[in-house]
Amino acid sequence: MADLALKGIHKLFGSVRVLHEIDIHLPDGEFLVLVGPSGCGKSTLMNVIAGLEEPSGGRVELGGRNITHAGPADRNIAMVFQSYALYPNMTVAANIVFPLEMRGVPKAERDKTVKRVSAMLQIDHLLDRRPRQLSGGQRQRVAIGRALAREPELFLFDEPLSNLDAKLRVDMRAEIKRLHLRTGVTTIYVTHDQVEAMTLGTRIAVLNQGLIQQLATPLEIYTRPANRFVAEFIGSPSINMFDATHDASGVLRLPDGAVIGTLADAPSGPVKVGVRPEHLEIRDDGQLSGRISLVEPTGPETYALVDLGHTEITVRMGGLPSLEMGAAVRVHVPPTALHVFAADTGQRLN
Repeated sequence: MADLALKGIHKLFGSVRVLHEIDIHLPDGEFLVLVGPSGCGKSTLMNVIAGLEEPSGGRVELGGRNITHAGPADRNIAMVFQSYALYPNMTVAANIVFPLEMRGVPKAERDKTVKRVSAMLQIDHLLDRRPRQLSGGQRQRVAIGRALAREPELFLFDEPLSNLDAKLRVDMRAEIKRLHLRTGVTTIYVTHDQVEAMTLGTRIAVLNQGLIQQLATPLEIYTRPANRFVAEFIGSPSINMFDATHDASGVLRLPDGAVIGTLADAPSGPVKVGVRPEHLEIRDDGQLSGRISLVEPTGPETYALVDLGHTEITVRMGGLPSLEMGAAVRVHVPPTALHVFAADTGQRLN
């Protein structure tokens, strides 16, 4: 196991810069999730770390060693891909042990490793099967087992759950988290799924257009997003965003004149105000008036879409409240739940 340091990493494809001066330090044993929309640069950054791409500038260090220009085989890094990448003509046992064979590890040690890894991943009853005889979740376990067998200093997961159905994704997500707790290996996990990011990472790096928008714990990312992009990308349902005006007295006012809070120590002018759906309440003394345009019951909670005239918002409520389509309602906005961003730059103001 080892720490990882990325220092000033940037990457150009021709004249197009896809990574901008990435600086990240992962202490030994950390689980970092790289999350962002398609094309944000997260997989390119992963490939630079793995040695599959040369950076255009900057430095990659693993355990204090400069591996910027080392080949993939010389980095002691194990990577698990979205596509499993198993050898179809080999058994499960042969797939797991293949990297050790290539390194000339003695057979007795290989057999011990297969036994240990397969038991850890609960695939010891599948060792004689071939990939075509396995389910998607079993194949992914075999791919993880092959990576584990190498006893790497660093794990890289590149959207490993994208090919699985919804229930299996949840199950495998828990398995990966347990695996990290058991092994303690420094891990980087790439995903576009913000739920995976929030549940797996000890820290999250949110990327957009090759730039780190915020690097923090899941709780900080969710409760204090650094800018409007992070606020809107993290959270499901997405954060409600209002156009508002911040006047000279510090009052935050919506286009219809409703006052939803105050903001000190910020210049007056147009702002964007975000409120998470779970912080809004439908109640008689609410500041906002509107009509229910859609009700989405999910079982444990219900989402109510409320049309305010100038925008539509989502209110998240527990259970199955009785709500009528088209009913006039008032929505309460707690002043302490506001996220205020500059209208031009999108940076957080409060």
